[in-house]
Amino acid sequence: MANRTIIFWLLWALVALGVYFTLYSDTGIWDYIENDVSRMTWLILGMFLLGVGGSLWLATKISLEARRLRQVEAVVRERGLQGFESGYQARAVDRFFESLKTTLDTKGRPEVENLMRAELAVFERGSRSVEVAGNLLVTMGLIGTVMGLTLTLAGLTGSLDALGQDRNQLIDGLRRAMGGMSTAFYTTLLGAVFGGVLLRVFAQITQHGVEALYDNLGRICLVYCSADYKDTLERDVRALKAELQGLDDQLQALRGSFGGTTLAFSGFRDEVRSFVKGEAGREGESLQAMLEQHRAYCDMLRQEMRLVYALNRPWWVRFMSLLPGGR
Repeated sequence: MANRTIIFWLLWALVALGVYFTLYSDTGIWDYIENDVSRMTWLILGMFLLGVGGSLWLATKISLEARRLRQVEAVVRERGLQGFESGYQARAVDRFFESLKTTLDTKGRPEVENLMRAELAVFERGSRSVEVAGNLLVTMGLIGTVMGLTLTLAGLTGSLDALGQDRNQLIDGLRRAMGGMSTAFYTTLLGAVFGGVLLRVFAQITQHGVEALYDNLGRICLVYCSADYKDTLERDVRALKAELQGLDDQLQALRGSFGGTTLAFSGFRDEVRSFVKGEAGREGESLQAMLEQHRAYCDMLRQEMRLVYALNRPWWVRFMSLLPGGR
């Protein structure tokens, strides 16, 4: 299940909301937080929201990494490590396999454990940060308890001083004492629930997600990539198979390009032939008309030459031609 971490996170959030609406919705806790004089509950609530936001972001990232790992596993199972091609440099899984492939291509010895630790360290730090935020909330709750007890003692001291003298001062002192007790109680409750329970479980969920990434990466490397670690015949065969697969893909693309080019040239050839036929027909008609004009011009020129020749003959030749039998 690729999105197991985010599903567990959402389930725990729903459980927490259900418990709140079941047990604490009628206690007026939000009214007290709004009117808290010490503002310690505000700090606790702000730190809790920050921790929840960071935990949600971390759970989402881990779930996306798990889904990407499933996709990479399918590729590596079929083609081996040499057939892996990185498509998401923002994913730690892609960076891990890309670094592993680069190490093997340079004839280096891969340190799988160290490489996994280097790529997944950011998720471990995020999970520890959420856990530290929970511990801080517990500490802030204890600090609020001390502050509340201090306010309680101050109110009781004022009440004792006003005992039997000033009734209003006595009531104000008791009111401050009760406010101090409320501060001590609510800060302890919020710090323990938000930090000691909710954020700690959120941190545990994300930590389990990181450990699942470690386990799955190690399993994939041991099962599908172990043949690529050593210079063996199987590794060379798998590398050659991956190269041949890449060449085959390129040839298929090139063949498709040539097919498109052939169709384009065929269409162009047909257009040229039709154009040549049209031009040849029009040119033949123009040549025929030109030949007719030249023939008529030659006949006219021949008649003119005969006439000029007849006019240029001597007078006696012309006289003899007029006689019967003359030429």
